[in-house]
Amino acid sequence: MTAPSWLQPLLTAVEVPDGGFPGRVDAPMDGVRRSAVLILFGEGPSGPDVLLIERSPHLRSHAGQPAFPGGGIDSTDDGPVAAALREAEEETGLDPAGVDVLAVLPELWVPPSGNVVTPVIAWWREPSDVHPADVREVAAVARVPVAELAEPANRLVIWHPSGRSGPAFEVADMLVWGFTAFVLDRLLELGGWARPWDTERRSELPAETLRLAMRQRER
Repeated sequence: MTAPSWLQPLLTAVEVPDGGFPGRVDAPMDGVRRSAVLILFGEGPSGPDVLLIERSPHLRSHAGQPAFPGGGIDSTDDGPVAAALREAEEETGLDPAGVDVLAVLPELWVPPSGNVVTPVIAWWREPSDVHPADVREVAAVARVPVAELAEPANRLVIWHPSGRSGPAFEVADMLVWGFTAFVLDRLLELGGWARPWDTERRSELPAETLRLAMRQRER
């Protein structure tokens, strides 16, 4: 299992306890849904990249949102790594045999969805074709170059009507915000890939995105 040299600074950083990637905060210990996501780094035509999906606008949860592949940890899964790989295969059609798991990050509490999420970092040693394998859940699949995520012109702060705000990215014809953007922001910093960007560039959550998010809350 060999990761490329450009991934080593990130892997070194996440191995350090309290090294900048926060763990679970104020999360209830029982009665929550546990999920896992696959943060899959690869080497694409445009250099280092990460795999993202756009969820179907018809889902009951996270409708229309860009995300890492992943989902709930089933009783038949052998922990978060198995769940992340299984969900990624079901959602994008990737071949898990070409994926090397490199690190399992601390659990993160996501209050809007009531989930405790375990991010799993992996290297796409042998890339396979990916596509929306389950069109009921996935609208699009994209390999997003790390350079595009780090590009200052693609970065902004998104405001939610609740008063919350957070980092966001405009990449691959998607607005990446919320949990996924938060994790990407931290990974860019820890990997040494982040570039200075205008944190005063701010925007409200688009009306359609907000409508889908509020629909989830109402259910």
